[in-house]
Amino acid sequence: MTYEFERNHRIVVLGGGPGGYEAALAGVQLGAEVTVVERAGIGGSAVLTDVVPSKTLIATANATGAIARIARLGVHFSVPNEQGRHVAPEISVDLRAVNRRLKDLAAQQSADMRTNLEQAGVRIVVGDGRLDGTGRVVVSTGRGRTAHDFDEIEADTTVIAVGASPRKLPTALPDGERILTWTQLYELDEVPEHIVVVGSGVTGAEFASAYMQLGSEVTLVSSRDRVLPGEDADGAELLEEVFTRGGMHLMSRSRATSVVRDGDSVVVTLSDGREIRGSHCLMAVGSVPNTTGIGLEEAGVQLTDSGHIRVNRVASTSRPSVYAAGDCTTFLPLASVAAQQGRTAVFHALGDAVTPTELRNVTSNIFTAPEVASVGWTQKQIEDGIAQGEVYKLPLSSNPRAKIQSMHDGFVKLFARTGSGTVIGGVIAAPRASELILPIALAVEHRLTVDQLARAFSVYPSLSGAITDAARAMHIVA
Repeated sequence: MTYEFERNHRIVVLGGGPGGYEAALAGVQLGAEVTVVERAGIGGSAVLTDVVPSKTLIATANATGAIARIARLGVHFSVPNEQGRHVAPEISVDLRAVNRRLKDLAAQQSADMRTNLEQAGVRIVVGDGRLDGTGRVVVSTGRGRTAHDFDEIEADTTVIAVGASPRKLPTALPDGERILTWTQLYELDEVPEHIVVVGSGVTGAEFASAYMQLGSEVTLVSSRDRVLPGEDADGAELLEEVFTRGGMHLMSRSRATSVVRDGDSVVVTLSDGREIRGSHCLMAVGSVPNTTGIGLEEAGVQLTDSGHIRVNRVASTSRPSVYAAGDCTTFLPLASVAAQQGRTAVFHALGDAVTPTELRNVTSNIFTAPEVASVGWTQKQIEDGIAQGEVYKLPLSSNPRAKIQSMHDGFVKLFARTGSGTVIGGVIAAPRASELILPIALAVEHRLTVDQLARAFSVYPSLSGAITDAARAMHIVA
């Protein structure tokens, strides 16, 4: 349904990633005239160099790991050798083919999103956009250096969704061959013999897990006392156990001061003087917002010291008629959050009904093996007295479906409000935890009690049955 009275409202979106894409579609839905300015391709880094490629690589890694573990189910692969004896074949990964596939998938997804925008009536301009402070957006199209290389687009509402880029350290500059950011991994032709991952946050943990399953020797360097320092402690401890069991070298409380290339290897120097030599190094030390040089400060848009755009729960900035969405803002750097911010920004700008984004209800997932998904209040917040709640943890090993599929590592954890039993959060560590977390997310969003969650019928046997089992264990006596 479109609203004709908004036909003359002009929306310009800078950036075609998840936030910009959803903002554009919402604008057209409400009858506005929408222009998207994007320099790399619709979908942005999330589709082209980050989420889609990385999760495709991780899917291949998980398949490789599953093959290695299938003997637990009584299935054995063998081939005859020259003497006619059957021996187990070696699992090999054609990384060139894997990377070709993931880049093709990313390009296909980007093309599909572009088609969706074009069919909806969105105008797409390829180039770099910036605010000029007068309500217009100036776009450098890159066709040359004459005056005709710039387009000026009038905007009643501007949505900034320019994303972020990998952070680079001056003492560990990527060369795209041996010292790499996560956007450069997909140019490798062979699985690294020994990859040193600097940074133990979500990105570092995900790639460390993936390359371990692909057959690389992996060293994970963490400046903190454990991996995933900002995540659930039980989930982090479980991953450390899995990583160590798989042969990964975990170096906690170790800060990398420099990374240099030495021929066909890299040398990572730690602050205590120790050196780690590997074939490749992945720098996973965070990201920086792409907010420099696009006229934000001149336009009166307030930024943090880190360069992120300050926004409120409806994606408004400090400048009227300018909104922002995604990794360039002060909100959670998740594609799902960016998409919701984009929609919310346009709904608010055009006077439609708006539900402010509630970050506490956002689900997140770490795509390691096993995955770790979470939503709502955290156990640490409960233990610190910030939230009043009870905690119940159910090991996945007690679940019949997990036993059938020989899954040993994982758990379901629920948090319920003391007294009322209202579900206020939860964590799942399991294969496909990203799929299993939804019932808990719905319970948090709609303020269901553990008894209401327990009354839902889960299939027997199923991994989701662990959720209802945990809820039943938290029964509130009437």
